[in-house]
Amino acid sequence: MRLAVRGFAASVLAVLALIPSAGSAAALPSGERTHGNVSVEPAYNDFDGSIVYLQTPNRLAPLNPTQPIGAVNHNAVAPLYLVVYPPGTPGTFNCMGNPGNCPDHNPTIAGLAVATIPSVYGGDAAAVPGHDHLVGMPRTGDFNIAWRVYVELFTSTAAVTHITTLAQLQAAKTAGGLSEIDTGIQFVCSVVSEQNYLSGAPA
Repeated sequence: MRLAVRGFAASVLAVLALIPSAGSAAALPSGERTHGNVSVEPAYNDFDGSIVYLQTPNRLAPLNPTQPIGAVNHNAVAPLYLVVYPPGTPGTFNCMGNPGNCPDHNPTIAGLAVATIPSVYGGDAAAVPGHDHLVGMPRTGDFNIAWRVYVELFTSTAAVTHITTLAQLQAAKTAGGLSEIDTGIQFVCSVVSEQNYLSGAPA
């Protein structure tokens, strides 16, 4: 009987270990961090929704198409999706607030959302709570060191849901819940470790 009880307890603990804790959302990383002239920020691996970290040299964001390094072959560019959440959406996003913890691009992204779909995002860019980054990773998705930015905006408040994978993004677009804007912006970044991110100074 004692062995049976131990086995049952072990099974329960194993199941509990698979259930996210109530504080897990609050533990999500958020905001840019800097190391000298480079910035690091969190993103979602759009294959499985896991957290990754992207490092961008400030001089290569955005790329200047008139310079040799900016003349990127279309086949060598991967998409980076920015999913923007409307006022009132709860949660921790890769970038929060306006200007918030990603001050070099939060105001621009929030302003674009408000100007494009005011029926969802309202008229005050400062009220937009934030956005997430979705990217493909080596061996699991569309990956490259050069990225082209696509902004994803919800078309109604009813369509709002937390999107962390490409499958979810594509399903929302197919259902008409997202409208995509190709910004034409391209920049260079690389994937770095969590330690690299944590050792940087908050922006």
